[in-house]
Amino acid sequence: MVPFSFAPLAFGGHSLLALRNGALFWPARQALLVADLHFEKASWFAKRGQMLPPYDSLATLADLSAVVDALSPREIWCLGDSFHDPKGCERLPAAAQATLRSLTSAARWTWITGNHDAGHDAGLVDRCGGVVVDEAVVDGLVLRHEASARETRPELSGHFHPKLRLRVRGRNVSRICFVATPTKLILPAFGALTGGLDVDHPEIVRAVGPGAEALIPVEDKLLRFKVAA
Repeated sequence: MVPFSFAPLAFGGHSLLALRNGALFWPARQALLVADLHFEKASWFAKRGQMLPPYDSLATLADLSAVVDALSPREIWCLGDSFHDPKGCERLPAAAQATLRSLTSAARWTWITGNHDAGHDAGLVDRCGGVVVDEAVVDGLVLRHEASARETRPELSGHFHPKLRLRVRGRNVSRICFVATPTKLILPAFGALTGGLDVDHPEIVRAVGPGAEALIPVEDKLLRFKVAA
């Protein structure tokens, strides 16, 4: 049994599994999808005088390794902003680089560029393995970093780090979530050091259009919440 909470999710004519930690698994392709890893975000801030614990990359890689060990995917797709900046790959500590190279060598690994790490000429061609693309179409699903309001095909993306904020038993609770419409599915950020936008933020609503839902995987089902347009 996979030691993660996940829930079935039908999207674009495909059967997927939404994991509670923000990853998405595609059983028919044995593919794992994650968004917004933001490796070396802490070191980026440190260079600008804001000191943060320098363990975010190792923590993210530990979480990712646990999912890979549990699911044994043949393909891994990273939906952009995998590094916090174009030089993030160079700053990975030796232990993190070794872990990442082990992961990229064990599956068909594809990095999709994002706004933080974009550019084939920005020193990101070798990201400790894998291949780099701007976007892809896989079995009818568009994979890109940021959702396009003009896209009519089923689309998987990241970028916004969506979170749902609720009032539960007198307490304010925030949870990472997926945002879905019939043709849009935004993944939450998988990185250990990432913030997030409320699901009803105007930029998310603009990208996905009306009628969106926030989805939170719990055990074997999805909790669904309407997103205010």
